[in-house]
Amino acid sequence: MTSASPELPARAEVVVIGGGVMGTSIAFHLAEAGVRDVVVVERDDLGSGSTCKAAGGVRAQFSDELNIRLGARSIELFQRFPQRPGQEIDLHQVGYLFLLSSREHVTAFERNVDLQNSLGVRSRMLTVEEARRISPLIETDGLLAATYSPDDGHCTPESVVLGYATAARRSGVRFHTRTTVRSIVGTGSDSFRVETDRGTVSARTLICAAGAWSREIGEMVGVDLPVSPLRRQIMFTEPMPELHDRVTPFTIDFGSTLYFHREGQGLLFGMSDPDETPGFKLDMSDAWLPRLTEAIGRRAPRLLDVGVRDGWAGLYEVTPDHNALIGSVGGFFYATGFSGHGFLQGPAVGEVVRDLVLGREPFVDVSSLDASRFAADRARPELNCV
Repeated sequence: MTSASPELPARAEVVVIGGGVMGTSIAFHLAEAGVRDVVVVERDDLGSGSTCKAAGGVRAQFSDELNIRLGARSIELFQRFPQRPGQEIDLHQVGYLFLLSSREHVTAFERNVDLQNSLGVRSRMLTVEEARRISPLIETDGLLAATYSPDDGHCTPESVVLGYATAARRSGVRFHTRTTVRSIVGTGSDSFRVETDRGTVSARTLICAAGAWSREIGEMVGVDLPVSPLRRQIMFTEPMPELHDRVTPFTIDFGSTLYFHREGQGLLFGMSDPDETPGFKLDMSDAWLPRLTEAIGRRAPRLLDVGVRDGWAGLYEVTPDHNALIGSVGGFFYATGFSGHGFLQGPAVGEVVRDLVLGREPFVDVSSLDASRFAADRARPELNCV
């Protein structure tokens, strides 16, 4: 998905930096609301950053009320995506299954399920045997309980970006890909001049949706956005005939963070690496393989007998409390730092940022996600991250 416009216009009403799911969702929702002069600048191709490397999970099983609401609203919007904005995204609502092997986690997830249920999410606690029936590939030794929500699942990130971008273009949004922001100058009249390697554009409203690259954008306008890039790796198995016609939930062994879900005729799987250090590292590393192999052998040993087809490395955009940064300073707005759940919250956050820009009250109060919370010692930790 590349730009049809080689040069930036001199002015725009709104400039969005970042062409992943967050940037395209924001642009679509602004244009749908009647904002016709929106420009999106993206350093590579649309969706080429963290979005295209995402596992594609969608869920409302979180520990933070804001994330539950954002996840649940996004699921509603994903369900209607073929009609609005109009794109098939291969949504599979096969559920999310969290496997719990510590009493501490069981207690926390019981509390989380109560909160989720109070907000309309159909999650529930499961016994170990119920979890095994739902996800037959798992080995249950050491498990104490599980949680499950049937409305969760996964879809195709690239298709979501395509749908938003296509609809946004129809409404007049101009996308400029392979366009790198070099500097941002405040003009002193509540306006910004964005200088890129493809020209300069001025706008009264600037929106940062640059994901793992957001800290640098914030520095250009004097706003601290504490976002660090952290490599995460995903792999794909060869076809597994035993999965034919079998529903496979997005399964997460919470203690180890090993996860897998159906992808084509095989599985997509991955796991966090606690030894990973921040940095823009996009090469595949073998350092995590011993820990990954151990986790698979303990929780899903059948996968050890399946060939690996390929894989990739992508970037999480991590904040100190593993929760998003959504807010504004003057005419500068930001939606970033989602720490692994940005793709699944993209539709709802697009609505929220639209309303913030237009001076409306969003469907959920996100003021506690303002980046200033860290300086004020108001961190808002999210437990349900992997």
